[in-house]
Amino acid sequence: MAGNDQTPRHVVIAGAGAVGLSTAWFLQEHGVRVTVVDRDGVAAGSSWGNAGYLAPAFSIPLPEPSVLRYGLRSLLDRNAPLYVPARVDPQLWAFLARFAAHCNMRSWRRSMQPFVPMNNECLDAFDALTAGGVEAPTKAAPITAGFEKAEQVADLRREFDLIRESGQDVRVVDSSVAEAGVPQLSSHIEAVLRIEGQRYVDPGEFVRSLARSVEARGGEIRSGFTVDEVTREQGRTVVRSGDERLTADSVVLATGAWLSSLAKPLGVRTAVRAGRGYSFTVPTEEPVPGPIYLPAVRVACTPYQGGLRVAGTMEFRSPDAKLYPERIAAIERSAKPLLRGVSWEDRRDDWVGGRPVTPDGLPLIGATDMPGAYVAGGHGMWGLTLGPLTGQLLSEQIVTGKQPDQLRPFNPLR
Repeated sequence: MAGNDQTPRHVVIAGAGAVGLSTAWFLQEHGVRVTVVDRDGVAAGSSWGNAGYLAPAFSIPLPEPSVLRYGLRSLLDRNAPLYVPARVDPQLWAFLARFAAHCNMRSWRRSMQPFVPMNNECLDAFDALTAGGVEAPTKAAPITAGFEKAEQVADLRREFDLIRESGQDVRVVDSSVAEAGVPQLSSHIEAVLRIEGQRYVDPGEFVRSLARSVEARGGEIRSGFTVDEVTREQGRTVVRSGDERLTADSVVLATGAWLSSLAKPLGVRTAVRAGRGYSFTVPTEEPVPGPIYLPAVRVACTPYQGGLRVAGTMEFRSPDAKLYPERIAAIERSAKPLLRGVSWEDRRDDWVGGRPVTPDGLPLIGATDMPGAYVAGGHGMWGLTLGPLTGQLLSEQIVTGKQPDQLRPFNPLR
C-alpha cells in the first residue's frame, strides 16, 4: 500500500455512479476501506442512461464557438438539441453567461490542453478495472458518423483537426455507406466518417459490475442515503443524512449534477449545473455493429441489449425536474429519417438524467478547503469515459497527499 502517515483508512464516497465507484475501487487498490452512499442506488443517474460511448476522440470541453452560435439560434426552441426553458432563474442565466464567455477558440484551446493526457490514458483505466475483476466488458469499435449532406463533414473534420493540434491523436477514415457496414444508416446518408480507436459499453451493467466488484472486495454500498452536510469534527470527517451520521477519515463528493450544493460550503466556487440528456431504446431488424453518431442532429446511438439506444439533447433544467416527453419526440423526429430498420413504435426505457456541466468545461477533481474533503465531478458528457481514470488519479492524491500532474488543471478551488 502506497501512502504516508496521513493515509486515510476509511473513506466515504457520496455517489454510486461511474466516478464515485471508480474512486472507491481504486482506493481499495491502496488498501483503503470504503463506504459508498447514494440517495437512489447504483447507476441510478447519468451512469445508467447515457449513450455508453468510451470515446476519447469526443472528450473535449463543451464550451466552444459553434455551441454558442447554435445555442443562440435555438434558444427557447423546444425541438432543438440545446434547450433552455424560458423562466426566471437568475442563477441559471448567470451560469449560462459565464458559459458563453468561454465559447471562444482561445478558451477552448486552453481548456483542451488538460483533456489530452486524460484522453490518452482513460481507456487504460478501464483495462485496469477489467483485469481486476470488473466483469462487464468494454467493446472496441469505431464510431460511425453519418451525414445527410456531404458538406456537413467539414465541421466534424475541423473539430478533429483542432484536437490534433492540441496534441491528441485522432484516427478518422473516410467511408461510403456501403463500406461502413452499418445496416441502420438510411438512404438519406450521403457521407460517412469512421472514428477509429474508440469503445462502447452497456453503461448501467458496467457500473453495476463495478459496484459488485467493490462489494466483493469488502466495500459497503448503501442506498437511500442522501448527504445533507459534510463537516470536520475532531480531526474526522462527518457525513450527515438527516439524523444519521457517518464518520470517516475522508469523504469524496461525486454526486454529479447535485454537486454544487454540497461543494460550495467547502470552498468550491465553480458552479455545476444539470445539462440534462434524454435517451430511449428501440428494437432493430439487424444487429447494430457499433456506435453511430449523427452530428447534424447531435444524436448518439449505441448497440444496447439487442437493440439501439438513442441519446441526445442538452436541456438546462433542475436535475430533479420531470421527464418531458416532447424532448424524446424531438430526438426521434430528428433521427428517424437517417436510420432504417428501426421499430420506433416499440420504443422503451424513456429516460432523462442530469449531466454535470461547468461553465469553463473543465471537471472539478481534487481537494477542497476542508481537510479530508474531496470532489470529483463536472465532467459534462464525459463522466463515463473519464470516470475510471478520475477515480484512479484522485485515489492516488487521497492516499499519497500529492496531486497528480494530470489533475492540476481540474483543481476544484480554481
